[in-house]
Amino acid sequence: MWTSKVGAGSGLKGRVGVASSWARGGRGGAGGEGGGAGAARGPRAEFGAERRRTQLRGCDARALLSSDRNGGGGVEGDSGSGLPTNPTWQEVARLASEGADDFSLLRRKGRLKEQDHLIDFMIDMHKTHTTLEVMEKVQTWIKGHKRDKKNSKLKKLVPQIGAFRTELDLVRALMEYDGHSSLMERQFVPPNFAEIRHILNLSQIHASAPSLKLATFDADGTLYDDGKHFTRDSSMISLILGLLSNEVNVAIITAAGYPGQVGRYEERLEGLLEVFKELEVPKEVLDRFYIMGGECNYLLKIDENYKLYFIPRSEWASCAMMWDESEIEALLDRAQAVLLNTASKLNVEVNLVRKERAVGVSPVNPSVYEVLEELALTAQYELQGVSSVPFCAFNGGADCFVDVGNKGLGLEALLSYIGCSTETVLHFGDRFTDTGNDAITKRRFSTIWVANPRETTWFIKRILKDLDDKTTIF
Repeated sequence: MWTSKVGAGSGLKGRVGVASSWARGGRGGAGGEGGGAGAARGPRAEFGAERRRTQLRGCDARALLSSDRNGGGGVEGDSGSGLPTNPTWQEVARLASEGADDFSLLRRKGRLKEQDHLIDFMIDMHKTHTTLEVMEKVQTWIKGHKRDKKNSKLKKLVPQIGAFRTELDLVRALMEYDGHSSLMERQFVPPNFAEIRHILNLSQIHASAPSLKLATFDADGTLYDDGKHFTRDSSMISLILGLLSNEVNVAIITAAGYPGQVGRYEERLEGLLEVFKELEVPKEVLDRFYIMGGECNYLLKIDENYKLYFIPRSEWASCAMMWDESEIEALLDRAQAVLLNTASKLNVEVNLVRKERAVGVSPVNPSVYEVLEELALTAQYELQGVSSVPFCAFNGGADCFVDVGNKGLGLEALLSYIGCSTETVLHFGDRFTDTGNDAITKRRFSTIWVANPRETTWFIKRILKDLDDKTTIF
């Protein structure tokens, strides 16, 4: 389902035992590594003259289309409000990266459940290391882990660590982040969870952007607020066009499973489809946009009439995903019993939802985050090994579901269908905790962990900025 993915959260971790090395820590070395943040960006000739670029700067797709429909009393080619009439999809896409240097979007007090073995380890390192020392060491350990996943130093220090598809320049990312936050000037307060997450994200953006072929996104809490959907005025639409125009495939990978009900998916993407239609985005660009529903069970694309359609499962699903229907039913029956029994033990009244490839419960009355965590963790434990069919038991923030398959399988199937390698993929999500349905992607692919759609917006702009810089250089 298109359910919320962000839990109530446990707040930032406080640290009181800060060692003297942190208190003495200044900027240290590596002073010239900042890069990126203030880099100049060269315009592309095919996307229009500088005057038109200036008119479009800072505008979203909705504003451009609105000016076109409403007309204006300005000069020819101008809406009278500083916006040009009849914008092309290329112009909207070209300017999507504007505002990439606005770090204020990363300064937030969120409700994100903060739980990650690597980040927690990096926070603990600050008891005996400065932030620069932490980043230098972890950067080196990641490089070694990429060469040997089983016997690396990082694997010994953080046994739960997953795979790294790229090396990460954490020192450069730290310098870039510090230039806007003065983080390393702090003498008594080390970085919190969110700040280290941002630095990891920045380093991953810079590592992935040059070879990016597929960008995938969770829906609720990542592309739009929980329980919402794409509207015409979403700034995310122009950013998606920016990626598509750079020949990057874009896919939404969601738990929402609506077998045979294409209209349900179109409701979620209504605003995006409308804008694509009015901008007359060409078929060769539309062909790079996908939706993977039900974690990994339904694949959709956009046709020339800007309508969604299902791609037959036989054309994209791997042989390993051709599960026996009777086994699926048995798994869902068992999952349903576990969820209802656990809810009963917790004295929580719930509504039951049963679908073709998913079953879930949602509390009738608002419940605390820990109840949903208990439901998800119990399902994970009780269902382990009961079936050969893979599953994902997750806390959706307002409900708990058990889905057949998982996003990792969906991503792998999409990679095979498109013809991309794992090194060229980047997944955005907001639920990477042990009970989140984005977690499995972190074990296999490069990821960006966001707290809300505003953060997603900022990090996409950074990708587009890096892509623009690459075009300027080459």
